[in-house]
Amino acid sequence: MNNRIEHTRNIGIVAHIDAGKTTTTERVLYYTGINHKIGEVHEGTATMDWMEQEKERGITITSAATSVFWKTNDEEYKINIIDTPGHVDFTVEVERSLRILDGAVGIFCGVGGVEPQSETVWRQADKYSVPRISYINKLDRTGADFFNVLEDIEAKLHIVPVPLQLPLGEEDDFYGVINLLDGAAYTWDKESKGAIMQKIDIPEEMMETYLKWRNKLIEGVAEEDEVLFEKFLENPESISLSEIRAAIRKATLELKITPVFCGSSLKNIGVQPLLDGIVDYLPSPLDLPAIVGINPKTEIKESRKLITEEKFSALAFKIATDPFMGRMAFFRVYSGSLDAGSVVLNVNTGKKERIARIMQMHASKQIPLDRIEAGDIGAAVGFKQIRTGDSLTDLNHPILLDTIVFPEPVISIAVEPKVQDDVDKLSLSLDKLAEEDPTFTIRIDEETGQTIISGMGELHLDIIIDRLRREFNIECTKGRPQVAYKEAIKNTVRFREVYKKQSGGKGRFADILFEIEPPQNGEKGLEFINDTKGGSIPKEYIPSIKKGFENAMVNGPLAGYQIWGLKVRLLDGSTHPVDSDAMAFEAASVLGFREASKQANKTLLEPIMRLEVVTPEEYVGDISGDLNKRRGQLENIEGLNNGSQVIKAKAPMAHLFGYVTALRTITSGRATASMEFSHFAEIPESMLNEVLIKVRGY
Repeated sequence: MNNRIEHTRNIGIVAHIDAGKTTTTERVLYYTGINHKIGEVHEGTATMDWMEQEKERGITITSAATSVFWKTNDEEYKINIIDTPGHVDFTVEVERSLRILDGAVGIFCGVGGVEPQSETVWRQADKYSVPRISYINKLDRTGADFFNVLEDIEAKLHIVPVPLQLPLGEEDDFYGVINLLDGAAYTWDKESKGAIMQKIDIPEEMMETYLKWRNKLIEGVAEEDEVLFEKFLENPESISLSEIRAAIRKATLELKITPVFCGSSLKNIGVQPLLDGIVDYLPSPLDLPAIVGINPKTEIKESRKLITEEKFSALAFKIATDPFMGRMAFFRVYSGSLDAGSVVLNVNTGKKERIARIMQMHASKQIPLDRIEAGDIGAAVGFKQIRTGDSLTDLNHPILLDTIVFPEPVISIAVEPKVQDDVDKLSLSLDKLAEEDPTFTIRIDEETGQTIISGMGELHLDIIIDRLRREFNIECTKGRPQVAYKEAIKNTVRFREVYKKQSGGKGRFADILFEIEPPQNGEKGLEFINDTKGGSIPKEYIPSIKKGFENAMVNGPLAGYQIWGLKVRLLDGSTHPVDSDAMAFEAASVLGFREASKQANKTLLEPIMRLEVVTPEEYVGDISGDLNKRRGQLENIEGLNNGSQVIKAKAPMAHLFGYVTALRTITSGRATASMEFSHFAEIPESMLNEVLIKVRGY
């Protein structure tokens, strides 16, 4: 059983948009025998880009899962692969994938090197301590430079890149790789579409470069281990191939290095050694520490070993709707095993869930499984209420695992169906999409009655509206994009709310005295402190009071936006022996907050975006001037090896609508930009009224 776990790899493929993630995954499917034909992104035939929008736009939108088997050194390994999007609007897909993966392959373009979104996904992987290997792709392109990208990785990602291969030839003449470990060169047969790998001697003109980099590799590896270092000092050649591999693996798992491979996936060069690298250097579930969670009964930390003999625990990391299977929950099994038809506990809701069927995923296809075991990734069908981030466990041995934290939406638009009969259908469809995507939210504007949808960017919301049309057959009209503001209070207010209701028969009564104030360090959410004395409010009503404040925070007093953060201190109160109940206290806290917030100093918080522009040097002045007009703050300008300049800045989302189009105009289409959410900041006092007039029309 453990042998099976030892031969499992759960990996993600992460990179900047257009670095070749999906193209590489398609080659993996072909060479492992899963596909009998290579799918191409540019032809719209990629297996992993199965959504219509992905085929049309040539980008990955949703993370797709698949399982392949790879034989190396006479051992067969199961590799569960998640191909993640590169576009910043779909960062959520990368975030939730990295939370449950054991290792990752970072793909870099041989021309572009470490691009903005590469840095973002690398930071996300750092957050979850995910070991990574790197693959420098597209070395057949004009301007590709393997050694420049190595320098880029070290400088920008702050990790030591350790090349295990060198490229043979450059740009159009790139034709193979040199393996620094076994001292041989390899080329790929064009007739078999790269399925046949040919071993050749290292060309004479490359021998000096090979020896230089091999010595650097062995010296670097030896420095990580005292025994190896002594061997190296006595006789470097006495270090065996297995010792080198073991040392590389150890340093990779400890996040000290990233082994680097190279190739051109489109030209079918270099993919098989990358598969060997996944097996050799990325962790199996057994290499990882036991997973730690909280026992909800005792509220004490517990750990579970990542083995089949343990009690069952798993984390749901994605909810998807399939036209044939219905709702599916993708989950990672950390410990124990689960049989199809079993009942599990959803620790987050406290309810039992029957998992009618278990599927192994292959992009949009499903293969039924009777059983799934520790270390594996599958999809559950037949459940009632499972959400992204929920912990699923054995009924009698619950454990609450760390959930997944998602960024806040930054852009909103109003939508309405073109046909009045579709109003209810639109509401249900939006709920389904929001269940799949935690960065997509819906709210109804209380004043106008409009449905407002919010997401991570203009492309994100375009895809949502496109999906409504294709998958749910709902044509929508949409308003102009708006900023997804948040609200905040700036001072402390003390307030007493006495809630009385008489309507014949049993009445309602609740009395609470409380203070509201800004949260410490501007933190998100509700910080609730019960400071009542002597049981003036029975403890069974306290959760209802807290729930009331949480509900009240959904619609702020200034313009109906969500309250970003709030500290509530419950000081005192009283009850009625007959008329007091949980609902009365929940209502009192909602009404009390509304009244108290009227007395508070209030403001709006706006999303600030982190912006990165890559431009020829002659446009730096024009771009900087334009960013100043957009209330942008320049943080850094640095040069690239190819003569381009990278401008890093932060600017409010409100001034970045249509920025990419404006940038094209300024630079005659020669600059590129990417942006991601940075933080929420208070709107300048001088602009508050202007913004309120715009968002509320008063």
